[in-house]
Amino acid sequence: MAQTEILLPSMGESVAEATVVKWMVSEGDVVEQDDTIVEIATDKVDSEVPAPQNGKVVKILCAEGDVVQVGSPIAILEIEGEGTAVVTAPKKTESAPAEVAKAATKIENDVQEVVASATDAISGEQGFLSPLVKSIIKAENISATELDSITGTGRDGRITKDDILAFIEGGRKAPVAVAVSASAAPKGPVAAKPAAPSVAIGSGDTIIEMDRMRKLIADHMVMSKQTSPHVTSFVEADVTNIVNWRNKTKDAFLKREGEKLTFTPIFLEAIAKAIREFPEINVSIKDGDKIVKKSNINLGMAAALPTGNLIVPVIKNADRLNLVGLTKAVNDLANRARKNQLKPDEIQGGTYTMTNLGSFGNVFGTPIINQPQAAIMGVGAIVKKPAVVSTEFGDVIAIRHFMMLSHSYDHRIVDGYLGGSFVKRVGELLESFDPNREL
Repeated sequence: MAQTEILLPSMGESVAEATVVKWMVSEGDVVEQDDTIVEIATDKVDSEVPAPQNGKVVKILCAEGDVVQVGSPIAILEIEGEGTAVVTAPKKTESAPAEVAKAATKIENDVQEVVASATDAISGEQGFLSPLVKSIIKAENISATELDSITGTGRDGRITKDDILAFIEGGRKAPVAVAVSASAAPKGPVAAKPAAPSVAIGSGDTIIEMDRMRKLIADHMVMSKQTSPHVTSFVEADVTNIVNWRNKTKDAFLKREGEKLTFTPIFLEAIAKAIREFPEINVSIKDGDKIVKKSNINLGMAAALPTGNLIVPVIKNADRLNLVGLTKAVNDLANRARKNQLKPDEIQGGTYTMTNLGSFGNVFGTPIINQPQAAIMGVGAIVKKPAVVSTEFGDVIAIRHFMMLSHSYDHRIVDGYLGGSFVKRVGELLESFDPNREL
């Protein structure tokens, strides 16, 4: 018998650590390869770590709530035959051999050092900072005062990488202390900062604690509204050609590609084309007064989870995919989102987001920008309406399929002309969809 370490697996280039949420096994449990042994969470998504092979869990190295770096050991597995020996299992005697005990102690000390380095505590308001966050703080020369002004969205209020980047891109606006001389100080009582309104609790009311994801969503939405002055423009598009084409094509598409053809990839295709024509919409703000024009078009698509929470998986380089590729990407990400199987990298790096309000039966809405992006588009439900249609024989009344497009954008860098022109162009691309398009 040999023992081998189970390491925290890589979850993408931009993910350096994860929090141990819940152990699914106990010491002494026998597991099979691919059995889930522990649930972990990054700043944005939960994941599961499977057993790398058959064996028995002989030691759990991290407690629930610990923050562990990628590549660090989280448990020790006893396996059959040869393996990467860590500690030779001692026979059941009163005391293990000195060599084995020394090796076991070294393993525990090494693991404690790894966990300690990943959760290095900083005194004051900053809480726990990961090595990645610390490196960004050092590179950007962020002061302790600025750091204190940042509200962490990580576990237990921990400041995450996204919190730091949002702070930098938002202009590093920290509270400024103003010294007031005694003579200049206001006389009389000073009004206190208004407290949050209290909520009366009735006898039949129920108090529900927000789960981790709902807290992250709440913080992100509040931060977005406080960061960006939102403006929303609306366009109504006649999508009759798209509806008719999909109706006659979807069965053949399913048979040929093994994928269901929804409206989402068609909408994303039009958005990607429009971004190519209006690259100024594919931007972010850095340091408060610098515009970063993104070279890649990475489209996020908001997806509702069975829990009612929302997650935004990202299709990287969406403009380089044809409709078949977009369909496969949309279906894959949506299915794995519902099963909580997304990788952290798959919900990061978005440059523009679309949210399908029509999936809830809503005609239109005013979506909140997914920071640090500059804009987001909401697509409403497709509804039949009577409309005036111009023909070679004159105007006629016909039943057509219409959809509202809602475009919310950051008015700091996107003016009404650009924001309105962009959503108009998306509508034009949808209306000009070729009803005879080949698969």
